[in-house]
Amino acid sequence: MIPPKPIMQKLTLTLLFLFSFFSFKIYAQDAAAGKAIFQSKCASCHNVFKPTTGPALGGVLENDYYAGDIKKVANWVHNVNKLVSSDPHYVALKQQYGSLMTQFDPASLPEKDIAAIFGYIGQEFANAGKKPEGPTDQQGAPESNQNAVIFGVISLILAIIALILMQVNSNLKKMSDDAEGIQRPDPVPFYRNKVYITMVSVVFFIVGGFYVTKGAIGLQRQKGYEPKQPIFYSHKVHAGINQISCLYCHGNAWESKSAAIPSVNVCMNCHKNINEYTKGPKLYDSNGDEIDGTTQIQKLYEYAGFDPKNANAWDASKAKPIAWERIHNLPDHVYFNHSQHVRAGKVQCQTCHGEINTMDEVKQFSELSMGWCINCHRQTKVDFNYDDKSGNKFYSIYEKFHNDIKAGKMDSVTVKDIGGLECQKCHY
Repeated sequence: MIPPKPIMQKLTLTLLFLFSFFSFKIYAQDAAAGKAIFQSKCASCHNVFKPTTGPALGGVLENDYYAGDIKKVANWVHNVNKLVSSDPHYVALKQQYGSLMTQFDPASLPEKDIAAIFGYIGQEFANAGKKPEGPTDQQGAPESNQNAVIFGVISLILAIIALILMQVNSNLKKMSDDAEGIQRPDPVPFYRNKVYITMVSVVFFIVGGFYVTKGAIGLQRQKGYEPKQPIFYSHKVHAGINQISCLYCHGNAWESKSAAIPSVNVCMNCHKNINEYTKGPKLYDSNGDEIDGTTQIQKLYEYAGFDPKNANAWDASKAKPIAWERIHNLPDHVYFNHSQHVRAGKVQCQTCHGEINTMDEVKQFSELSMGWCINCHRQTKVDFNYDDKSGNKFYSIYEKFHNDIKAGKMDSVTVKDIGGLECQKCHY
């Protein structure tokens, strides 16, 4: 009698292999998700290593106040408006930084996402060789990340054990059959074995489908895009150190669809008198090479046709436009109006463009995907405050919402409440 093939054993091994593979995949995605959530929700006000608009987040979870308790951090994120006036720790933070953190509801930023954020922050500390004071990395790391690693390791060990047991079982069967004189058929080569072919096909379909889908989702998205520009223009120097308003150069953002690029003449309003870079910090490009600021000003003069030794003879009408490389692009079927966001919605430039006042070379900070915009519309509160003399009157027509706020039926209005999730808002 010929014994049946151990198909169930092979299928069990396949399932264990896939189980361990996707356990590690989930862990890798968890770390990547923490970085993505940090950049979309936190990076406009926080840095991992240094204070900006708010405190540095590196080491926060490990300090004496939180002591590694992610639930305490989540409680603050979900109850900012309440705790900032009742908890001495947060009262002191508000006095120190002079601003109040945006409160997130648990639906838009659940505790698992906060854990992922601090998992990414802890990873950044480890990569930079900086160890926060207080509990060890194992104590301070979010519990969800630790569980993911343990889960993946155990799954991989079980898969290896199953493989060994299958081989032992096969050898024992062979020994048993030989002892009893049972004739076994010649083994089928693995490349003709239907079970193996099925296993490889399933794994290829799942893994290949995952990466094809992921790549398709990322088509035309260019987060982190940082092209070389014809002139090294430092937003850190202009908008950060010198406090030049964004609207001085990009005034169209206040009244039109496009923010526009400033003309050479706008640059020359200042640089007719500023022809050397001597007092600012040293400038470096993305490769770490030092940039001579004075040389960059001379490049501007070449486009403007300006001779600083004969400034009075300058003819502004002969200036040539600078061929700046466009960074932020939206598909042609998407409608986005800067004035609607900046003027009516009072959205800060940093919300979409990141801490641009700290960037030397500008790069695309946000994903600018449909999901990213939709999530922003779900979370962002509309400035409904106004009276007869001041305030935001763009939303004065929403009489029902104003009455509900006065009656205490609702405490705020988000963009989705005024139609921000309707398809026609962005596609028509």
